[in-house]
Amino acid sequence: MRVLLTGCAGFIGMHCALRLLARGDEVLGADNLSPYYSVALKEERLRQLEAERGFRFERVDLADAGACERLFQAARPERVLHLAAQPGVRYSLENPSSYIQSNLVAFANLLEACRRHAPRHLVYASSSSVYGANAKLPWSETDNVDHPISLYAATKKANELMAHVYSHLHGLPASGLRYFTVYGPWGRPDMSPMLFARAIVEGRPIQVFNHGDMRRDFTYIDDAVEATLRVLDLPPTGAPPHRVLNVGNHQPVALLEYIALLERALGKQALKEMKPMQPGDVPATYADTRALQAAVGFAPATPLAAGLARFAAWFKSYHHP
Repeated sequence: MRVLLTGCAGFIGMHCALRLLARGDEVLGADNLSPYYSVALKEERLRQLEAERGFRFERVDLADAGACERLFQAARPERVLHLAAQPGVRYSLENPSSYIQSNLVAFANLLEACRRHAPRHLVYASSSSVYGANAKLPWSETDNVDHPISLYAATKKANELMAHVYSHLHGLPASGLRYFTVYGPWGRPDMSPMLFARAIVEGRPIQVFNHGDMRRDFTYIDDAVEATLRVLDLPPTGAPPHRVLNVGNHQPVALLEYIALLERALGKQALKEMKPMQPGDVPATYADTRALQAAVGFAPATPLAAGLARFAAWFKSYHHP
């Protein structure tokens, strides 16, 4: 099938594109190559994709409505996998306008293009951040998420509401995926696996927030891709045809245990610098994945030790050949 994949030079985007191409789908990848983090890394991901048959790339800023419409006219997509976004909780404190443009204006343009071109299914990235400081664990899709504690989380909750409206008014089949801390090879350099690994290898201290009293539901990239593509292949059929699903490992791990596993995988101990909790952060994340399992017959389950071992092998070959 023809898939329009936005954010194709991103971490999850690249891996999803590779899997789609491997199974024979045609992928038009779109990305604006934002300088939020290393453009060189994004270009290297793109080179992995451009070596594959069936892939085309367009450099597009979806916040430009005309450019977004032209992209849809060129792609004529049967499915849309929208992973383009401005990520990061902490950066939303520094540069809020980038979140408004990339996560709200661009998403509105994408929804309008979907209304006009009527793909069979839109799958878009939401985030576990929408749960805010909810004390009830694990987090379920039926929980109240009306109290975000970062602008990033607010934009992702807004995406879910906007997609619901277009499903209700225009019958657009749409699925939002609340990803929980996805990690693995080719990961984002602003996230802890890459930040920690680089610091450990180079002998620099790592910042351990909330003095290590945190737990995270880490999701290995291959599991995130499997869940994403299974959802993409199975549009919702309800009224309206819209749903949100958690994509997490359902196995929260203590921050200090996670660091110990990464140390073991890299073969070197970390220097730890204990820090207070950061604004907009939460002490624990924990995904209830029963709805995902029921919808597509799959839920992530890769143990963190196994995933970090694969990540560390890639990291050592990529950054320190």
